[in-house]
Amino acid sequence: MATAITYDRLSGIEVFVQAVEAGSFALAAERLNLTRSAVGKSIARLEARLGARLFHRTTRQQSLTDDGQAYYDRCVRALAELQTAEAELDSGRREPQGRLRVSAPLVFGRHCVAPVLRELAQQHPQLQVEISFNDRVVDLIEEGYDLGIRVGELPDSASLAARRLGMQTMGIGASPAYIQAHGRPATVDELQQHAAIVYTRNGVDKAWALHGPDGQVLQLRPRASLRVDDLQAIADAAIAGAGLAWLPCWMLTHYVRTGELDVLMHGDRLAAQEVHAVWPQARYLPSKTRAAIDALAARVPAMLAA
Repeated sequence: MATAITYDRLSGIEVFVQAVEAGSFALAAERLNLTRSAVGKSIARLEARLGARLFHRTTRQQSLTDDGQAYYDRCVRALAELQTAEAELDSGRREPQGRLRVSAPLVFGRHCVAPVLRELAQQHPQLQVEISFNDRVVDLIEEGYDLGIRVGELPDSASLAARRLGMQTMGIGASPAYIQAHGRPATVDELQQHAAIVYTRNGVDKAWALHGPDGQVLQLRPRASLRVDDLQAIADAAIAGAGLAWLPCWMLTHYVRTGELDVLMHGDRLAAQEVHAVWPQARYLPSKTRAAIDALAARVPAMLAA
């Protein structure tokens, strides 16, 4: 009986902390793989046991009471100690196990991350891999992810650790029909005379990074005939003859082989992008996270080189 009471208390504390940090019972439920009803009942049991109200709840928002804030501060410290102890033990475990939440860019994640982690999950039956594909920069700590994949320059961060997975080379391509109709640009100045399909996010166009004559990186902003926020849609539009496309070479190569696109510029003329695995900084790295990072580091460079 004593063991059951202790487990119930710890379970209730974890649900409570997640509900605070997620900002809603619904998001906490998603992170914990529970229903919203289960989260609500757990909080209700915790409040009943403590004899205190932890949340101010309305139909639109929730906020901590004074008692809730004081209890949360202590719970966070207690859970941090438990997590450190568990991670220390887990770091020496050979068999990865448990739920691994990974965030990856949409197209890169599908083609270069998902196959690797799918094989990892097949090799380790006690490991449950959950991958979220999204091109926005996810806050790994705030949103409860174990691992993230980032393409491009990494900002300085004291809360995240990183491992370089390789360099993503870029290429500029267009359909044979477009080139026949509009010509083949050979210089930066000529590129700017052509229609381009541009990647955009939150109203900001992503510049094309090229190397100038003296080696400096030039940020080219071509004339956009079409703006989209998905690399696959950019490739599809280029194949349809809508204009030039700036694409990763691992993606462009496939369409060159099928004859749907032709390469206009690539290699040293275009600046490459670094690819990193990033994860929340911790003294001990869980075996599940370490196994995923090692698998990606072993496989992704060859995919990028192809």
